[in-house]
Parts: sequence; structure tokens; C-alpha cells
Amino acid sequence: MKPIRLMRGFLTVGVWTLASRILGFVRDILFAAYLGAGPAAEAFVVAFSLPNMFRRFFAEGAFNMAFVPLFSKKVEGGEDARDFAEQAFSLLATVLIVLTVLASLFMPALVYAMASGFAGDERFDLAVDYGRVAFPYILFISLAALLSGVLNATGRFAAAAAAPVLLNIILAGAMIAAAKAGWDIGQALVWGIPFAGIAQLALVWVAASRAGFALRLRLPRLTPEMRKLAIIAAPAALAGGVVQVNLLVGRQVASFFEGSIQYLNLADRLYQLPLGVVAIAIGVVLLPDLSRRLRAGDEENSRHGFNRAAEFALFLTLPCAVALVVIPEPIISTLFQRGRFTPEDARATALAVAVYSAGLPAFVMQKVLQPLFYAREDTKSPFRYALVAMVINAVIAIGLAPVIGYIAAACATTLAGWAMMILLWRGSRHMGTAVHLDERLRRRIWRIIVASAGLGAILWGLEQALAPLFEITRPVALTLLILGGTIGYFILCSILDAFRLSELRKAMKRGG
Repeated sequence: MKPIRLMRGFLTVGVWTLASRILGFVRDILFAAYLGAGPAAEAFVVAFSLPNMFRRFFAEGAFNMAFVPLFSKKVEGGEDARDFAEQAFSLLATVLIVLTVLASLFMPALVYAMASGFAGDERFDLAVDYGRVAFPYILFISLAALLSGVLNATGRFAAAAAAPVLLNIILAGAMIAAAKAGWDIGQALVWGIPFAGIAQLALVWVAASRAGFALRLRLPRLTPEMRKLAIIAAPAALAGGVVQVNLLVGRQVASFFEGSIQYLNLADRLYQLPLGVVAIAIGVVLLPDLSRRLRAGDEENSRHGFNRAAEFALFLTLPCAVALVVIPEPIISTLFQRGRFTPEDARATALAVAVYSAGLPAFVMQKVLQPLFYAREDTKSPFRYALVAMVINAVIAIGLAPVIGYIAAACATTLAGWAMMILLWRGSRHMGTAVHLDERLRRRIWRIIVASAGLGAILWGLEQALAPLFEITRPVALTLLILGGTIGYFILCSILDAFRLSELRKAMKRGG
């Protein structure tokens, strides 16, 4: 069976995710320009949030967190992994078809639960109509995620990582075509969602077929293996439910402040760029790798994989967090301030970016720590930690909303993220040598922190120096600002010996 090459896997997933996020920004630039922060924009955000909320249970969330370790261990043990995957595929499809029908029937209630502040105005009816069109996306993307788990567990990452690119291409194309043809842009955008889901599913199904896993639908049966899968998935589903409660609280708070759902949506998209490129890449690759190594009793290489994942994450994430806290307004104004998106909208969004980004290191480290639990089929501990984070999120978001408005939702997300990361860290300390920090990581953590702090000073100085150029041409000024900061950070890392590219090249060659 094809071995998992960690660093090559991180980079494969990271590069494709970066491409997807860049195209996502193109999509969001068009979205902001065509729809601004008006009723159609906010209705679309809520409608698209519904299938994305449930996909946390059935796609990247509970189901896959249970499926991938079990499937990976069958692959490592030479058992009938294809039959297990086909059973899971059929069971998941059945559940999702039922869910989609029920969601269409009860869409008004779902929209009210997401954004009760919409009640009584045009946003509510729009969100209901959009939601009924968008919700079937959950069926296609969740089945695609299971197939992606199959590919990832067998050391194949490219097709699954490339699939999200199709979503952004299709949605951006739908808006451009609608604008040129004079169609309703909101309707074109929302109809693009299920078509994108079909395209993503087709891509990974073909890739899985070529890898020897051409999964077919069959009558679902609750076999002992499927019962075990359900038992392991249940706590993870509850933990996913807790996360969704956090999102619901944030959207409910924002729905009472005009334009705020769009501000938080665009801010979320920006800080999700490094989170997606780094954290998702690490989580996708690390979980099947740890599962297979634990099945083989390879504690030493499990420890090496965990430490290199943490080092790689901190090296890339801390500077991104610092940059988004120090210079959010130039980034937001350059990306989105045009058409119906005003300077006031840009400033409100920039504030949300800075607050979210303060939690970015915690969100990324969660993705490094969670596979330690899931690879051991422990989904209960993360659920308990998520409950604590949910309480923190709700108290802060609801308690501070009357005082600081929509930004309370961002503050709550960030503080709850740090709480969750600390709990995961403490909970993982009893797992033996596989989770101990090695000398290299202990030495470099502080050097990466110092280099990132130096980056913050460089960016602040460059922003002041480039202020006149921002008045003339924002894109050129922002490019120079980011380029200068990037060069400065790598120079600082080199001086401090915080990270060596030569080590990355060696890891790529040996597959670790």
C-alpha cells in the first residue's frame, strides 16, 4: 500500500487549498462588488451557511473523523477496506437524502434559527428561497468528503485537495455570466452551489475509481462495523453540534446589526486563508498517517510526525496572524472596497479580521492536536472540551453584544478557540511519548514567536511609509507591503534559525 509522505502531503494539500482560497477571494471580490452588504448578500450568506453547517457533521466533521481512522487501519492491516468504505458510502447517502428532504420542508424554521433578526423583512423570504436551492449541496459534498478520506488514507491527496477549486470557479463564473446577461445575480449564485457539488463529487469519484475504490451505492445495512462507526461518530457529531451552536450564536448576534453578517462573512473568509492552507492540510494528512502508525505500533515516527506538523503550522501561521492583526484595513480596502462595498463597510470588516486573527494560532493548533484523539478513536474528549468552549462563546457573544455590537461575535469565537486549544493540549498529555515535544520544536517555538513579532514591527513601519502610495494605487502598495513583510520574516527566521528550508527539502525527499 502506498505510504503517506507527510511533508509532501502537507504541501500538496496546502498548494491546492491556497489555489482554492485565492479563487475564493476572486469570488468574494465579485460578490462584494455585485451585492455589497445588502439584503441579497446577507440572505445568500445565511442560505449557503446551512449546507456548510451540516457538512461539519457529515463531511470534514464527525463522520470522517470516525471513518478515516477505521478505514486507515483496515488499509494498514490488509483487510477488506473497500467493502467497509462502500457500506459507509451507502449509509451516509441514505441519511443525507432524508436530511435534504426534511430541510427543504422546514427551511423557514432553519432560517429563523440561523438569523431571527431577518424576520419581518425581505431578507427572510430570500434566505428561505435560496436555502431550498443550496441545501442539496450537503449530499454531494459529504459523499465527496468520504471519497476524499479514502484517497487521503491511501496517500493520494491531489484530487481531493483540488476539488474545492471547482466551487469557486463555478460560483465566480455564475456571477459574471449573470451580470453580462442581465439575470438576477443572487439567483445565479445560489443555483451554482448544487452544480458545484456535483462537479466536486464527480472529480473525487473518478480519482477514487482509479485508485481501486470505485464505490457503488447499495442498500444500506447496519452491520457490526457500521454500528462501531456510528458509536465512534456520535460524540464527534455532538462536538460538531457544539461548534455549530457557536456559529449560530454569532450569526444571531450579527443579524440584529445591519450589514454585520456580511462583515463577519468576509472577515471569516480572509482569516480562513492561512487556516485552510495550513491547518486543513495538516489535519487531512496527519490523521490517516497517525492512524496507520499507531496500528503498526510505531510510536517514534508518530512523535516525529506530530512535532513536524506543529513546527510547520507555527512557522506559517504565527506570521499570518500578526500580519492580519497589524494591517487588516489595507488588505480589506484593496480586496473589497469597490462597487456597493463602501469605505465604512471596509473598516467594519477590517476590525472583525483583526479580532478573528488573534485566535488564528489556536484554530490551527486545534487541527494539529485533534488527530491525536481521533487516531485513537477517542471522540468523547474533544466533545467535552467543545462543550466548555460553547459556554464561553455564548456568554461572551451575548453578553458583550449590547456593549460592542457585532464585533462581540468575533471576540467570542477567538476566546473560545483559545480555550478549546488549551483543553486539547492538556488532554493529550497522557498519551505517551508520541505526543511529547522534541528538542527541535522546543528550541524553535520561541524563535518563531520572536521572528513573528519582528514581522509586526516591519509591517507597521512599511504601512506608514507606503501611505502616500495607497492613496494612488492600493494594489501596488499592498503588494509591496506584503512582499517587504515576507522578505523581512524569512530574513529574521534565517538569522534566528527559526526554520530551515533545507530541512523541508530533505523531508520531501525521504517522505517525512
